[in-house]
Amino acid sequence: MDREQARVRCPVRDSRVTVLGGPGGAAAPAATERVYQDDAYLSTLEAPLTRIEGERGLVFERTNFFAAGGGQPGDSGFVETADGRQIKIVDTVYAPDKATVVMLAEEGSALPAAGETLVLHVDWKRRYKLMRMHTACHLLTVVCPFPITGAAVGEEESRIDFDIPDASADKAGVTAQLMDLVAANHSVFTRWITEAELDANPGLVKSANVKPPRGSGRIRLVCIGENGSVDTQPCGGTHVQETGEVGDIHIGKIEKKGKSNRRFRIRFGPLPG
Repeated sequence: MDREQARVRCPVRDSRVTVLGGPGGAAAPAATERVYQDDAYLSTLEAPLTRIEGERGLVFERTNFFAAGGGQPGDSGFVETADGRQIKIVDTVYAPDKATVVMLAEEGSALPAAGETLVLHVDWKRRYKLMRMHTACHLLTVVCPFPITGAAVGEEESRIDFDIPDASADKAGVTAQLMDLVAANHSVFTRWITEAELDANPGLVKSANVKPPRGSGRIRLVCIGENGSVDTQPCGGTHVQETGEVGDIHIGKIEKKGKSNRRFRIRFGPLPG
């Protein structure tokens, strides 16, 4: 089920991305407002260009382009100038300060000037696939409640590595449980807690190796089901609003990657055979 995307008016790891300011210089720029954290369906946004980073990085006061992180790739798409010229965006990343979102233009592009107002167009078809897949990954962590040792979200296939003491899981059984959660059409929503609240509830963190980024004082949670009863965990990624939007998915392969490490590969479509 697709959704209508809105257009909002906004007031005024590429190695060449740098951060302005710092010791002995001007104050570091304010963090980019990441509107996708509250509305992942906003595919088009109008905003002024704050500055150029490096040779091809565009920084806006706020953006609807997701910056790569947490195993999810950065958004692509294009930005449109006032005269209708389109500049292709090939990736979106964080600057080293982890607060500035940098949209990387295609090499050789003629860049707009800082202060210009542009329209930011996310590649919606790709974004929506990643939203569906990322939510599917969270559902897999419900079916397989084991420590996560690695993960990567993709457009057609994703993987999650679990620390599982035995190899009893089978593709058909896990797929059936996943599809039960999809068919239940649970609501998916976000809420915020303080870092202190996370410290008081360490069980919310499912990753064995990676901890949620700190420093802002707030932690974003992605919740599934009424009051988060199906699943609640820290996550900065983009997700659908209902599990039914995930559609048909299946476990394509379960691989042994160590004594107790199992890699589950999730793919779109029904289980073959």
